[in-house]
Amino acid sequence: MNSGWRAAGALRRVLLATWITALAGCATLPGAAAPPKEDPWENFNRKVFSFNEAVDEAVLKPVAIAYRKVVPELVRTGVSNVLGNIGDAWSAANHLLQGKLGPGLDMGMRVLSNTLFGLGGLLDPATEMGLTRRSEDFGQTLGRWGLGPGPYLVLPLLGPSTLRDSGALLVDRQAAASTLTSRDALAYGITTLEVVSLRASLLGTTDLLDAVALDKYTFWRQAYLSRRLDAVYDGAPPMETFEVEADSEPAAASATVKAAPVATPASAPALAPAPAPVPARAPAPAPAAAPK
Repeated sequence: MNSGWRAAGALRRVLLATWITALAGCATLPGAAAPPKEDPWENFNRKVFSFNEAVDEAVLKPVAIAYRKVVPELVRTGVSNVLGNIGDAWSAANHLLQGKLGPGLDMGMRVLSNTLFGLGGLLDPATEMGLTRRSEDFGQTLGRWGLGPGPYLVLPLLGPSTLRDSGALLVDRQAAASTLTSRDALAYGITTLEVVSLRASLLGTTDLLDAVALDKYTFWRQAYLSRRLDAVYDGAPPMETFEVEADSEPAAASATVKAAPVATPASAPALAPAPAPVPARAPAPAPAAAPK
């Protein structure tokens, strides 16, 4: 019952964010530069991005730094392993939903091995056995089913996403570690631990980004969209194609020929006639004989 209320609350929050985003997309200032086609709501997204950055600097980053300093590395690794093992089970389901039987079975074996031989997921013997993690989520599954990503969207507190991935997030959260308990307090604690553990693992990456990125918003957008495209197609995204009609090239060629200027006496000097060939010089006559 409690998980159902949480799901309904999450649905309301995402729908509200989507509704606000749609309104923001219509509120484009006249004369402003047109946003890129993958980010038609850039004005709104940048505001949410700035809000998320402020929250990260004020709360998330300091908590993540303290977590890394106070909690021993062995404990942090165990927490990450347990959360990852739960996520691997959902990844196995998504592999199977996409029709990838082999990777789905491999991920299922990974979960089984880490659960049985890794003390419930605290350890990761599956990696040593060659069963590497290949994470999948429902957004990737929708992409494999042919649903496009839609506009880029920055979610409050959750960060970069797309319209497709935002909707899929509702399904993904039903398989999260926090849903394994019916106690609200414990569920919120697990969710907080997920966020802090993830943020602590990204401290080095974000510090490097702060040092080298001129426009963090654009960098995050391009990085997210490229990574998601690569993830949907398992590292082999389709080549970009240009939509050209079959008979458009001959038409363009004929138009080019017709448009070419023709040289006329009024527009260009007439071609001079070719010079006549110079006749070969006749040999000089022999001198007449002197009279005797």
